[in-house]
This record gives sequence, C-alpha cells and structure tokens, in this order.
Amino acid sequence: MVIYTVKTYTGNWAFAGTMSYISIQLQGVKGESHEICLDGSLFSAGCYQGLEHTFEVQLPEAVGELILVKLHSKPFLHVNNQWFCDKIVITTPEGDEIVFPCYSWLACNESLVLRPAKALFVFQETNKVANEQRRKQLEHRQDTYRWHVYDEDMPRITKFDSPFALPAELQFSFTKEIEILFTGGKQLALLQLNGLARCRDSWKSIKELDDLICGIRNETLEYVRKNWDKDEFFGYQFLNGLNPMMIQRCSKLPDNFPVTQEMVNGFLGKSTLESEIQKGNIFLCDYKMLDGVTGNVVKGVQQFLTAPLVLLHLNHHGLMLPIAIQLGQKAGPENPIFLPIDSKHDWLLAKVCVRAAEYCAQEVDFHLLRTHVLAEVFTMATLRNLPSVHPLYKLLIPHTRYTLHINIMARNLLITEEGVFARLLRRATSSLTYSSLCLPENISERGLEDVPNYYYRDDGRELWNIIYKYVEGVVQHYYTSDEHVQKDTELQSWIREIFTNGFLGRSSTGIPESFQRVDDLLKFVTMVIFTSSAQHSALNNGQFDYGGWMPNYPTALRKPPPKEKGQTTMNTILETLPNVSTTVNSMAILKVLSVNSTDHYPLGCFPEELFDEEVPCRCIKDFQEQLKLLSDRIEERNKTLKHPYTYLNPKNVDNSVSL
Repeated sequence: MVIYTVKTYTGNWAFAGTMSYISIQLQGVKGESHEICLDGSLFSAGCYQGLEHTFEVQLPEAVGELILVKLHSKPFLHVNNQWFCDKIVITTPEGDEIVFPCYSWLACNESLVLRPAKALFVFQETNKVANEQRRKQLEHRQDTYRWHVYDEDMPRITKFDSPFALPAELQFSFTKEIEILFTGGKQLALLQLNGLARCRDSWKSIKELDDLICGIRNETLEYVRKNWDKDEFFGYQFLNGLNPMMIQRCSKLPDNFPVTQEMVNGFLGKSTLESEIQKGNIFLCDYKMLDGVTGNVVKGVQQFLTAPLVLLHLNHHGLMLPIAIQLGQKAGPENPIFLPIDSKHDWLLAKVCVRAAEYCAQEVDFHLLRTHVLAEVFTMATLRNLPSVHPLYKLLIPHTRYTLHINIMARNLLITEEGVFARLLRRATSSLTYSSLCLPENISERGLEDVPNYYYRDDGRELWNIIYKYVEGVVQHYYTSDEHVQKDTELQSWIREIFTNGFLGRSSTGIPESFQRVDDLLKFVTMVIFTSSAQHSALNNGQFDYGGWMPNYPTALRKPPPKEKGQTTMNTILETLPNVSTTVNSMAILKVLSVNSTDHYPLGCFPEELFDEEVPCRCIKDFQEQLKLLSDRIEERNKTLKHPYTYLNPKNVDNSVSL
C-alpha cells in the first residue's frame, strides 16, 4: 500500500466552494488509479471558498511518474453546485511535490483533466496518454471557441453572441459584474436626479455643464475643464491625451492642405514655415480615415463628422501649438483654413470639430480595433491552438482575462453593423500594420523620437523594454534554438490563425505567417502582451478624465462644419455640441469604462501559479521588480508636472483588456 497526499485549493471567488462529492484519479506512466472520493463525509470535499484541504489517498501500488489527474464532481442531494478549483498539489510516496494548475470551474457530473505545471512542447511529449490528452484538449477547445465572420473586411471574432454563453471561467466574476452595473447605475442616477438623461435640448451655456460635473470632478477632469479651450492644452493632448497615436512629424505639407507663410506669420517667431519644417518642428494630424463618412441619425436627428487636417508647431518652449486647421480633406473656398488669429468663436469651433473627429478615430481605430479586437484575436488563437501545458499558453493566458466577455458586451451595446463605428472599423482594418503595433517602431515611423514632454513615448518605451526582457527570459528558457521554434506545430498553428483571422491573410500588414527564429517570436509575443496591457491602458483609462468634460471630447456634431469664417457665435457652438441627453449618457458610459473593479490585476500580478520551474518563476519576480522601479520613477517625475501623466504607470495598467 502506498500513500499519495492530495491538497485541494479552492478559489477565493464568490460561490467558489462546493458541497458536491469530488473524486480524483491519478494517471502515471505505470497505469491509472480507480476513482477515489476525496472524503466520504456529508460535505465531502471540504472545498470551501478560499481554503485548502488535505487528503490521503491510498493505492495498492504506485502509478509511477504522474502524467495527469482527473477530477470528477457528483451532486450532493441533487444540488447542482459548481466548484472553482485553483490547483491540486500532490505529494508522491517518494516525497516529490507536483503542482497541477486548474483555475477552472467544475460543474456537477462533469470532469476536468489537469496536467503538471511543468511546461512541455508537443514534440517533447513521450507518453502516449499525455499526447492523446493534449490532442483532445485542443479538439475540445476548437469546438468550443469558434471563429465568426462579423464582417468580411474586419478581424474575425468569437462565435459566442452572449457573454453568459462563455465557459464560466471566462466570464466576469460576480464582484466585477456587480461593480460595473453599480458604477453605471450610480452615475446615471446622479444625472437623472437633475432630470437630464432624457432631455434633448441644447446646453444653454458652458456654465450649465460646469454645474453638471461639480460633484464628480477629479484632479485631471478639473484641469481639462479649466484648459479645454486653450491652444496649449489642445496641442498637449496629441502627445499625452487619449490618443497619442495620430500626430506625426511633417516633412512636406499635403497638397490638399495649402497653408501659406502669410497665414502663419507671427506664430513661428522670426522663422518661416519652410524653415521650421526643415528643422523638424512642424507636425501634422490627418483624419483622412473619416473622409466621406456620414454620421448616424440619432432619434431622428442627423449627426455630422469632419475629416480635419491639423498643423502644429513645436515652439522653443517645448510647447506643441496648433497653427492651422482645415475641417475637410478637399481644399477650396467652402473649406477655409482656420487660424489662431481668427475670431475667438471661429477658432474654438474649429478645435471642437477636431476633438469630435478625435473621438471617432480614437474610439474606433486606436482603442477598439488596435486593443480590444486584436486582444480578442490573440485570446481566441491562444485558446484554440496552445494546450494548457504549452509554455506560451502559460505566459499569455493571464493577458486574456475577461477579454471575450467585455468585447461581446461592447458589440451588443455599442456597435451596429451599418453604424459609423462599423464603417470606420472596415477602413481602420485596411490600414493596420505590424510596425504600428510595436511602440518603438511606431514612434520612429512618426518621427517623434526626440519630441519633448512626450510622456506616452517615454513610459511606453520603458514598459516595452521591461516586457521584452520578461518575455525573453521565459521564452528562451524553453525555445533554446531556432529549430525548436520551427518544429513547434502548435506555435505555427497559433500564428497562422492570428495572421488569417486577425489580419485577414494580408501579407502587406507585415504580420508573420509563421515563425522561423526565436528573435521573431520574442518581438511578436512582446507586442501581444504590450497591446493587451499597456497600450489598452494608455487609450482607455483616461476616457472619463478627458471626456467627462464633453466640449473637450464631443461624441458627434449636431451641425455641419462651418463653410465660412465670421459667422460663429457661442450659441452656434452650443447648438453644434451634443445635446443634454447625449452628454450625460456618454458621461455615464465613459465613467464605467474608466473605473477599475476590485478584482482587477495590475500588470505583473499573476495570482495563478501556472509555472513551477525555477527560471520562469525567477523571470516573473524580476518582471515585478522592474515594474515597481518604473512605477516609482514615474511617480517621482509626475511630482514635477503641472499635469501628471499616469496611464502607463504599471500600477494603473491591467494585465489584459478587461474594460
């Protein structure tokens, strides 16, 4: 008779414990044990929320090196009671302690098969039973997680049409769901008290807006409220606002943007426009992706979009200031170029139109497509092609948490097939490239390597390098040669699905169709983690900070852009901005999207113990230490700034796209 000591670890989620009968089978290289109930008492498994429980399992003889364990659940008194198991730890008769990660729900009358925490490639599997289990797991996953064509010109999505159809472990936790509903409900309730949520009137004054947010301001929102109409803050947002991805150095004025020297006299000091272009001090934001897109009709009212071109000058004080704005792509008398010397209201309305275009470009292209949609592609490909024992699965799965759930919610609530968002998604997908997703290359391509006060770039570069070093340590521990990369058929299937379903098989994107070298894999995996964590944080977490003051981030325009100068008044601007109802409801949504739930995991916080080998565990510890050092440096720098940049502080970055 031999004794195996079995420790069960029940998750600390709400309702994670169970009263069901839990049994276990041990599979080793010498054979498989019979099914053993872990305890014969009334509350059989002792599997209470957040607790561990130890059992002794007696077998006639040892089963040899453990390959897998099987968990079974049977109802107690016909009560269908799920169990969330974190992990199983088994001590063998020889004294070896083996960890079996689980982190899944086990429903009544169902089974789970767990593999040891030691990571293995498919070509390293020497046991027939282990190989067969690996194959079955992927077959089951591929049957569960199916691709769906939402639109032929967009990345593929999961076939699940409701978040509640997802496997339980991929759904929001009870805590997170309640907090999301509470945050949105509380915000709307505050607004409903003022009778505003259904009011379709225009705002009568900016003072009315000021009164609206009086009780919900934070430090950043207050700064935005006070500075939204100033040129300095308008330019600052292109570097460190919600969308730091549009601005690029201008080496030549576009033919459709005929800004002349006479127009900008006085804004460039004693220099000329051509000279400042040569010095690299002129920058451009071109919203051509919005050209020709008609706004939605909301409750019978036509909304409008513009496709502006914005010219900015980096002055000798290091300030990025707008010097010319054209609100359409076609130059001509009905599309005047607005200048800072124009009337106050003309210039302000031009900037408001740009900020409305910014809302569309940021939310659809940079936020929705380049973080949410791509993170869904990475999540689906990982679940479908990498078994739980694969090292890359262990590395990536923390960065997929809640992604499918939040994306399904977004599609069901915010996107219609023929709405503006869907039309813009098609356009954005056609211009997606690999280099634009890799921060160091993207910064270089846009010519922003040496622009001062570009905190998104500075913090982002450091985060990219820290993530790369972490990925390098883990990946090179397992892939010790390029040959390992080439012969890993599961890895090749993973990247092939990403190329085909995420980037529609377009070689022009630069996305690899296969991997041949370890170095290529390191870069790609770094991009995947950066996109799902840091990049999403930079584009998501400040939405209420910058959009809570609606004139700074209008969701649409109720009047078309002006065709001539000198006709705009403050009433014109108020009639162009979203009405009262749209404002308050948009504020509620932005608030929900900007608030972390209590169960969020900051970047580098990995409560699931998926690795147990020394090297990857040490890499995780080093990763966490480097993130802490970066966080300290950012906080120290921010003390010197009148408007701190916090969105890439690792403390504020989630592991995954979960909001």
